Amino acid sequence: MVNLLFVLIIASCSETKQIDIDVNRFSKPVENPIIKADSAYTFIDPIKKEVVRWQKADVFNPAAIVRDNKVYLLYRCEDNAAAALGGRTSRLGLAESDDGIRFRKFPEPVLYPDSSAFIQYDYPGGCEDPRLVQTEDGLYVVVYTSWNYKTPRLSVAFSKDLFHWEKKGPAFSKAYNGKLLNIASKSGSIITKMLNGKQVVAKINGKYWMYWGEHFVNLAWSENLYDWYPLLDENGNLKSVAGTRPKKFDSSLTECGPPAIITKKGILLIFNGRNATNEEADPLLPKGMYSVGWMIFDKNDPGRLLERSDTCFLKPTLPHEITGQYSAGTTFAEGMVYFKRKWFLYYGTADSFVGLAISE
Repeated sequence: MVNLLFVLIIASCSETKQIDIDVNRFSKPVENPIIKADSAYTFIDPIKKEVVRWQKADVFNPAAIVRDNKVYLLYRCEDNAAAALGGRTSRLGLAESDDGIRFRKFPEPVLYPDSSAFIQYDYPGGCEDPRLVQTEDGLYVVVYTSWNYKTPRLSVAFSKDLFHWEKKGPAFSKAYNGKLLNIASKSGSIITKMLNGKQVVAKINGKYWMYWGEHFVNLAWSENLYDWYPLLDENGNLKSVAGTRPKKFDSSLTECGPPAIITKKGILLIFNGRNATNEEADPLLPKGMYSVGWMIFDKNDPGRLLERSDTCFLKPTLPHEITGQYSAGTTFAEGMVYFKRKWFLYYGTADSFVGLAISE
């Protein structure tokens, strides 16, 4: 394991501070898992017009943000425990914490399938796997997967308070005259920076940028944070800026994790690698296991890969992380925040719980 230390230059009102992210110092607190399913939570589904136990089955794959000196999690909840993997409706719940570990859930979901123009993308599968950022002026932007049981699509929504969301629809609907609207897409990691002690969306060369994808990492740009244009290669196909590697922890998938962040070394992208289930699998990990690694891209050229971890720095180690919906084992990172002088990395585990690792 390479002992890699990332240094962020953070400008505050009174001084410039150097903040370290040492990925090898992440450890799991004893409170894990920090959020579990609970059948007591109900709301009236706007499509079915009936009461639904919206987080009865499983809760996992959280996004995170710091607001008013609290950590907020936007986490995926599934309703029907009797349905098979991928056959449920997902809604996004919201929870808050004063210490980043113990969370209070709000009673109803905040983002879910409704009767808006985007029902054709969001229903019946729902809203899945969010990544959450904010702009310098405080607008919250969530990138999530719309799932209609046919095609997963990366979608975008805006909010001013984390509770009320305006859906903007599929992120790639306008790109190249709609050429990419119906491709499978998920896992959007918008590039951020630290400004005045707060993590906000960054612009590079006058544009916003987002890593996305699971079978390989692609890069997309935007001028408004909801219309995104993926990079294409010389043949007009999606361009890969990083792909899978045989015999390593990411031999099957390279799925983008929390919002990327600009550091002194470059752009840090934490990603989720899935081990293959055939002869290309990493022999040191169980086949099919999800674990967490990192990549570094050029901060002036976000499509140029500079470094990459050969091994994972976070993997399933606790009993509940190798049971549940995905028994091969999952630590699937989607949220990371700097809070109370520590880095908090939030992840979904076994598609069943929300987990946490902390780096001093």
